[in-house]
Amino acid sequence: MKPESLNTAVELAEKLKHVFVATADPSGMPHVAAAAKLNQMSKDHVTVTAWFCPGTIANLNKNRRISMVVWDAPSDKGYQLLGEVEKVEEIAMMNGYSPETDKLPPIPQVENRLLVRVDKVIVFSHAPHSDLEE
Repeated sequence: MKPESLNTAVELAEKLKHVFVATADPSGMPHVAAAAKLNQMSKDHVTVTAWFCPGTIANLNKNRRISMVVWDAPSDKGYQLLGEVEKVEEIAMMNGYSPETDKLPPIPQVENRLLVRVDKVIVFSHAPHSDLEE
């Protein structure tokens, strides 16, 4: 993995304020979540933080492999970061009860930060591209 590619992907995520996070359960059933924060921690580690739904966390408890996509649709420029989650950390929890939300579908109750070792960064776009690292 080229550290400069990871730097560029993190900078794009910072500008766009979104990243898509794909996980899969042990049988391969995929699940996609959205997050707003992607931070670079080292030359090959990032954190992604969100109020992930229980499906994302359940998948990661059984299958640590992850794909994160940062993509700017208008310019069709983006990156897919492939790696493995090394740590799931609970960083905030809902506190309190609101009768107004009692009748709504369940929402995530815990904000999690995922520490991810990025093994590969590849281009993500509509245009023809390779799945090899650039």
